[in-house]
Amino acid sequence: MKGIVFTEFLDMVEEKFSDDIVDTIIDASDLSTDGAYTAVGTYSHTEMLQLVTHLAKETDIEVPALVEVFGHYLFQRFTKIYPMFFADVDNSFDFLQTVENHIHVEVKKLYPDAELPTFETKMLNDNTLELIYISKRPFQNLAEGMIKECGIYYKENIELEVEDNSTDEGMNVRFLITKH
Repeated sequence: MKGIVFTEFLDMVEEKFSDDIVDTIIDASDLSTDGAYTAVGTYSHTEMLQLVTHLAKETDIEVPALVEVFGHYLFQRFTKIYPMFFADVDNSFDFLQTVENHIHVEVKKLYPDAELPTFETKMLNDNTLELIYISKRPFQNLAEGMIKECGIYYKENIELEVEDNSTDEGMNVRFLITKH
C-alpha cells in the first residue's frame, strides 16, 4: 500500500481527533516503521488495519465507518493533490469510469510497485453505473467513501447499493450507483 495513504490517514486522524490520538494508535500498533511513513514508500496494508483498529478502540467508532470517513477525506485530498485528474471531467460517472484506465495507469507510471485495486465499470442506463471493486485487501469501505465523496464533489445526488461477493481470495464488491 502506498505511503500517501498512510500519511493522509494520519493527517486525517490528527485533524479530526488529535495529535495525542495519532501517537496513541501508533504506539498501540506493531509497525515496521514506528509510524514514520513517506508518501512514496510502500507498506503492508496490515499496518493500516492495525492503525484503524486502534483508532476504533480509542473513538468508539466502528472500523467500517472510520474507513469510509477516510475515503471521503482521501477523495477530497486527491482533488487538491492531483487536480489534473479532475480537470476535464464534469460528473461523477465520467470520473469513476476514468479511474481504472486513466488514473491507475498514471499512478503505475509514478509508482510501478503500487498494488492497486481494480475498478470495472459499466453504464447500465443514463442514471445508473455499476462499479465492481476487486482487491486483495479489505478496503471496500474506503472505496465506498470515495465514491460518495465523488458525488458530493460533482454536486450530484447519488445513491449506492452495495453487494459484497468477496471470497477468501479477496474482495469483490459490486457498487450500483444511481443518480437522482
